[in-house]
Amino acid sequence: MTEENYNYRTSQTLLRNQFPGKGKLQIPIIPKFESRAGDFDDLLLIGFDKTHLEDQNHLNRMVHFFLYDYRFERVWKSPDNDIEKLSRYRAVLSPDFSMYLEMAPVMQLYNVFRNRWCGAYWASKGIRVIPTVNWGDESTFDFCFEGVEKGSTVAVSTYMASEHDNRKDQKEWFMAGYNEMLHRIEPERIICYNTPFPEMQGNIVFVDYERSSWRHMAYERSFCAEDLDAFKIGGTTAQKCDTMEAYRIGKGGGSAFGGEWRPNPNKPNDSRYLGNPGEIKTTIMKNGDVFKTKIGDDGRAEKERHETNHNRGDKHTNPHDHIINWNNPDKHPELSPPINYPSGAPEFKQYERMFSVDNSIIIPDGSMNFETISEFKRSIKWGAEIEFVWNGITYGIVRYGTNQKITIYRANRPETEMVCETADDALEYMVGTDRLRDVITRVNVISRTI
Repeated sequence: MTEENYNYRTSQTLLRNQFPGKGKLQIPIIPKFESRAGDFDDLLLIGFDKTHLEDQNHLNRMVHFFLYDYRFERVWKSPDNDIEKLSRYRAVLSPDFSMYLEMAPVMQLYNVFRNRWCGAYWASKGIRVIPTVNWGDESTFDFCFEGVEKGSTVAVSTYMASEHDNRKDQKEWFMAGYNEMLHRIEPERIICYNTPFPEMQGNIVFVDYERSSWRHMAYERSFCAEDLDAFKIGGTTAQKCDTMEAYRIGKGGGSAFGGEWRPNPNKPNDSRYLGNPGEIKTTIMKNGDVFKTKIGDDGRAEKERHETNHNRGDKHTNPHDHIINWNNPDKHPELSPPINYPSGAPEFKQYERMFSVDNSIIIPDGSMNFETISEFKRSIKWGAEIEFVWNGITYGIVRYGTNQKITIYRANRPETEMVCETADDALEYMVGTDRLRDVITRVNVISRTI
C-alpha cells in the first residue's frame, strides 16, 4: 500500500469518526451551548451564503443554514475552509441538511449525521455552536434527535411549514416532530426562525424572518464579487449584484414539493381555479384578454378557454382551450398545451347548474406582477402564458407544442422570438436594452394565466 493510499484510507475526511456518539449509530454529539449575557437579546440571523471574512457589520448575528443545501455543501466537503470566518460571528447554528419527507431514509440519516458532525467539529475548533434540529415523518424520530444533549438550546424554522408563495401550511407535520423534540431533548430554549405557531410550547426565542433578511443588512460592497456564492446568480458574478431574490430562505423540511397549492388572497387571478361545481368563471385581463374557466365536480378548474391569440396568431387560434391538470405532487393547477381550432371552436358550455351570482373576476392594477424571480419561474413551470409591458413595449411568453418549449417574444413580432428550455433561459432574454432577469419584478404584467 502506498503512503498516499494509506493516508487517504485513514483520513478524517473519509472516516469522520473522531466524535463518537451514543448508541449503535454513533451520531456525533454537539456540546451543550454555554450562553452568555445578551446572546438572545434582539437576536438576528445571517445566512451562511452572506457571511464573509471582510464583514464588519453583522458579527453580532448568529449564522444560519436554512438554505438550499447546494449553498453550503462546502462546509461538509472542506470543513476547515470556513473556520476563521464563522468564528467571528456571535454563534453558528449547525447546518440544516435536508430532511424532506420524500427522501430515502438512508439519506435522511446521512444528513442528520452531517449536521451533527459539522457542529461537533466547529465546537472542537472553539466556535460557539447551537444544534439545528429537523425531522421527517415519525419514522425518523429514532435518529433525528440524536447528537443533541438534553437541555440544549436548539434552533428550528417554521418557514417551510407556514403558508407562503401559494402553499398551504404543513403544520401537522411540523408540530408532530416539534412535540417529539420537546419530549426527547427538553431544550432549555428554542430559537425559532420565522413566526412560531400558536401551538408551540417551550421557551421560544422568536427571530423575525424579515428583519434578518437582506433588506435590513448593510453590505460592504467591496467583497460582493469575491468568493461569496450568494452573489453568483444565473452563472454570472458581478460587483453590482444582479438580484437578492435568491437569498430567501430555501427550506427547513417537510415536503420537497413545498406543500399543496392554495390561491394567494392578494392575487385575485388565482381564485378563478376554484369555485362551485359546474360554473364558468370569466376573468378579464388588463389587456382585454378574456379567460373562461370551467369548474369541475370537485370544485377545481378542469378546462379553460382563452379568447385571445396572445399576439401569436401563428401559434394560437382565437379562441383556444387548455385542459387544467392537478395530478402533480403539490396539487396546483397546470395548463396543458393549447388546443387550437383552425376550423372554428366548439361552444364552451356551462353545466346544467346555473348561478345567479356574478362570477366575473376583476383584476386590480399590479396584482399579476411578479414579486420574486422564484414566482416567475414557478409560473412558467406550471404552463403559464404571460404578457407584460416594459418601457412601453408589450412582450409575451407562451408554451406550445408537445415538447412544451418556452417561447418569449415581442408582441406580434415572431422574428424576435427566443425558444428556451427553462425559465432561467427565458430570463436571459433582452427586453430592449435590459435583461429580463434584471427587470422581471418591475415589469407591468397585463395578462397571466397563473
